[in-house]
Amino acid sequence: MELSGARVLVVGATGVLGGLTTRALVDAGAQVVVTGRDSDRLGEVAAVTGHDPITLDVVDVEACAAAVDAAGAALGGLDGIVVATGVPAFGPATETDPAVAEELFAVNTLGPMALVRAASRHLDGGVVVVLSAILADLPTNQMAEYSASKSALSAWLGVVRRENRRRFHVIDVRPPHLDTGLSDRGLAGTPPRLPEPLAGTVVVDRVLDAIRADASEVVWDAKAKELVVR
Repeated sequence: MELSGARVLVVGATGVLGGLTTRALVDAGAQVVVTGRDSDRLGEVAAVTGHDPITLDVVDVEACAAAVDAAGAALGGLDGIVVATGVPAFGPATETDPAVAEELFAVNTLGPMALVRAASRHLDGGVVVVLSAILADLPTNQMAEYSASKSALSAWLGVVRRENRRRFHVIDVRPPHLDTGLSDRGLAGTPPRLPEPLAGTVVVDRVLDAIRADASEVVWDAKAKELVVR
């Protein structure tokens, strides 16, 4: 998809990846509306877009649908949506507080699913980009629920891609551990030893490459030790 003039909603723009993606899309000529939970930080990101932001907590699935519709109205339609939300938690699987597990799935799985469902009504030849995680492919000790929430999201996206292959593209982005500080903001527990983080800017570059190429995935190639588009 051509980015110049494209009308895109970025969800989670107050996060590091969401903010970087917003700026990259604007620099590429896209028209962007942003959402996020923190109204102050959201205003700072929205300042580069020229459009009013939409405050949104993705655990509210009805608000997710309303935010998508509002963005479509503000932009005169939607050509794409980028969902860059997520939260981790750490600790043994059998000791996880059920409330923590519930919130993980609400933020990491159910919210993104609601957003994509709502966006699908607007897209015709457009693109859905969702940040899941490498843990969808490599479930990790001390991160069972987080891994499961991302695995569920990735599996769901694969079905959506197949069911809508003639309507819009679906790009599942599964990066490794990043330098965004996400592991420092877990809902519970202490993160296990993690690999050297990849720069978030690399993810954003590959996401834009994937959009332009109408690709299906952005994934970590362990042999080449690089993030690849395919």
